[in-house]
Amino acid sequence: MTPRARSDVQRGLQRKGFKLSDNDHEKFIFFLSNGKKSSVWTKISRGSGHREISGSNLGKMSRQCRLNSSDFEDLLDCPLSREKYEQKLLEDGYVSY
Repeated sequence: MTPRARSDVQRGLQRKGFKLSDNDHEKFIFFLSNGKKSSVWTKISRGSGHREISGSNLGKMSRQCRLNSSDFEDLLDCPLSREKYEQKLLEDGYVSY
């Protein structure tokens, strides 16, 4: 994966239903459209002053979000909508209502 700006990744996740954890300023938790907290989460590493997230860390984040690299990029760039992402998680058994 191509490195991305940390701020772009954070905004992309938040647009799709991820919220920053109250207990950990690096952890983003996915909330279902009904407001229910899910078990799907990812962490954004806060390297020493780095403003970009490396391709290898983005790969780790994609696995934490239960997506392949291509789908994770689509999630951040908007072709994969929140509704489609949530449906994918439901179908794959990672979340339930």
